[in-house]
Amino acid sequence: MHQWKGRALLAGVVALAAIVFAFPAAAQTKLKWAHVYEVSEPYHTWALWAAEEFKKRTNGKYVIEVFPASSLGKETDINEGLGLGTVDIIYTGQLFAGRSHGPLAIGGSPYMFRDFGHWNAFRRSALFEELANGYRTKTGNVVVTMTYYGERHVTSNKEIKTPDDMKNMKIRVPDAPLYRMFPKAVGANSTPIAFAEVYLALANGTVDAQENPLPTIQAKKFYEVQKFITLTGHITDALLTIVGGPTWGKLTEAERTALVAVLREAADKCTADIAKSEKELVAWFRAQGKTVNEVDRKLFRAAVVPLHLSADATWDKATYDRLQAITSVTN
Repeated sequence: MHQWKGRALLAGVVALAAIVFAFPAAAQTKLKWAHVYEVSEPYHTWALWAAEEFKKRTNGKYVIEVFPASSLGKETDINEGLGLGTVDIIYTGQLFAGRSHGPLAIGGSPYMFRDFGHWNAFRRSALFEELANGYRTKTGNVVVTMTYYGERHVTSNKEIKTPDDMKNMKIRVPDAPLYRMFPKAVGANSTPIAFAEVYLALANGTVDAQENPLPTIQAKKFYEVQKFITLTGHITDALLTIVGGPTWGKLTEAERTALVAVLREAADKCTADIAKSEKELVAWFRAQGKTVNEVDRKLFRAAVVPLHLSADATWDKATYDRLQAITSVTN
């Protein structure tokens, strides 16, 4: 009798322990964060940091799994996935988000900003907040913050010194219409190719050139199949961090506040890393035997600016004028 009671008590303890240990797992919610960048890049590093921070700040209720290098699809795919609920958070270019709300693309167009300080002031501005709200109204998805992606420069196997040197050059650009504004202005032929396929396209001569910031050129090893890097700085580019509407709707106010705080802190830290890396990489590329050319950017800018308010623009003059009136900040 005592033996039976002992076994029953032991069974009860085991069952209770199973319930206790099973509860956190049952209550835990997994979120998917997708992007197209390499694990070696700061975007991924800081996404992992944000994931861990959000887990801590919600006492383990949420686990964010980060999927890099187009593992959940190309940039167009992950943008679509936000509304479908197949992804919860993404990094994406402004021009991709601008497909849903045209004015939001203004920050990703060529020679829109005077310098880094102008861009940095824009991302903190009331104008940016208004553009983000417009995107949310159209899509239901929430733009939380923006991370510096770097100045975009051209790599090629032909030396470029002036806009005329780019005439008829076949250059890869991301698959979003406004990325074609710069090639159009200088007479080059733009060829949209998915990010994951660019290296091969350069290697086999499908395109003559591509354009990206120096940290991306290094991370994606584009320099291995290109001779020249031309510092056109034609786009002061950035990545938006966007939370899908279905996911946002499931969070409590406290959880939303925590997520926004974490994502913005990650964006600031990543921005600092990218800005620092840009300053160091010119010397690094030259050490690899690459020709890195400074050019007169005024010549390239003069070719592009007339298109800022052309039929290609997805914003109105009032928005453009407000952006240009923003005063630069230094920190």
